Amino acid sequence: MTHSQKLMLAALAAIATVGAGCAKKKVATVTPPAPAPVVDRAPATARTTPAAVRPSAARADTAIAPSSRYPDAATRQRIDQLLAKISDAYFDYDRHALRADAIQALQGDSAELRDILKNYPSYKLTVEGFCDERGSAEYNLGLGDARAKSAKDYLVQVGIPADQLAVLSYGKEKQVCEDHTESCWQKNRRIHIAASATP
Repeated sequence: MTHSQKLMLAALAAIATVGAGCAKKKVATVTPPAPAPVVDRAPATARTTPAAVRPSAARADTAIAPSSRYPDAATRQRIDQLLAKISDAYFDYDRHALRADAIQALQGDSAELRDILKNYPSYKLTVEGFCDERGSAEYNLGLGDARAKSAKDYLVQVGIPADQLAVLSYGKEKQVCEDHTESCWQKNRRIHIAASATP
């Protein structure tokens, strides 16, 4: 073999070695395929992403604050006006059933009063029961209580919440008329609705 042939063979061997080395490098440097993405099989409503959380937080910030459980001064004044327009309801001697004129007295403006009170659950009224001077103090306390409860039951029927109506009997205390006549006694057999003391 001639010298030029030896050189040629050496050059070919070098090229083959370099080519083989390059081929190996290409195989070694080939990037492995990316793993398949994990598919979220949860329903769309169950996924929580920051974007999904932000709108609900914004809605909570813009939600209307609950109204006060107690009316402001202007509303309390309107309630007082309505109570002043609702006349006392009167009763027959030794009776606690509401008469027709008593029902009519309680009907006066009770619908507007009902609508106001429903918005202010902490505001309460007291239904006060009274009797004339005849009979024992103990008996009249019981009768005054029964009269107040009759009126309360009626007001609950027209829609005023029961838990906003307290009952209080004065019996034969706090007479509005002191004469010893039937017309005077009739004025004392009554119920009166008053606003309860403020909290």
